[in-house]
Amino acid sequence: MVETITAVFDGEVFRPTHAVSLEPNTSVEITIKTVENGDREPVSFLEVARSFELEGPTDWSENLDKYLYGDPVEDAS
Repeated sequence: MVETITAVFDGEVFRPTHAVSLEPNTSVEITIKTVENGDREPVSFLEVARSFELEGPTDWSENLDKYLYGDPVEDAS
């Protein structure tokens, strides 16, 4: 299979800017062609966040303090 993808090098690894249809630990051969910033499509934070396929509770944003710090301490005053 031959597929051209765009990726960003973060100093250690190449991070694809979109989902890649490969199984984990698949060996690939990479040819590098740098592109000028004006030629590269901007990377959306939400696209990157979704690409991590993270799982969590559905009420995460509503109860962030609870999940980060435990149940809040009741104010005694």
